[in-house]
Amino acid sequence: MSSVTTTPTLSGTYTVDPTHSRVGFVARHAMVTKVRGSFNEFEGSGYFDAADPTRSRLDITIKAASIDTRNADRDGHLRGNDFFDMETYPEIRFASTSVAKVDDDNYKVTGDLTIKDVTKPVTVDFELTGTAEDPWGNTRLGLEGSTVINRKDWGVNFNVALEAGGVLVSEKVTIEFEVSTVKAKDEAQA
Repeated sequence: MSSVTTTPTLSGTYTVDPTHSRVGFVARHAMVTKVRGSFNEFEGSGYFDAADPTRSRLDITIKAASIDTRNADRDGHLRGNDFFDMETYPEIRFASTSVAKVDDDNYKVTGDLTIKDVTKPVTVDFELTGTAEDPWGNTRLGLEGSTVINRKDWGVNFNVALEAGGVLVSEKVTIEFEVSTVKAKDEAQA
């Protein structure tokens, strides 16, 4: 794997491009398979400081009702009181509090994750996957990352015990970020 060159010109304010990004999750179902889903509506922004990554930040706000597991019945159940209670808590939010550089391509981004008005710290392992200038003159920066949480820590408690042992839905959920960001135009020329 080649290292991404982080020159000072990459430093600046970025906006998440939702049409080229994904915020998803993975949970075990019935102890035998993984169910994958995503949130189709989200927005985010941040600042990347190539010279001093500790000054970087990332904020993402997710519209909880945009959950999509490719099954309408399951999505409806997830939107309801058993899981996310999305009418009462319409947004899920991640706001970074610190960034630590691991190596040239990898960062640990610690922040506050808010689900159902419960805020707890999490650390997301992010990889800087690339930088490019697109055909429209935009500077792009790509990030991929994930973290594992226990959904019960955020009050997402629903479950059903299985006759053979175990539970219907795993407590551990992997949250995944595949993010393409676009540098602010006024900073792209600086």
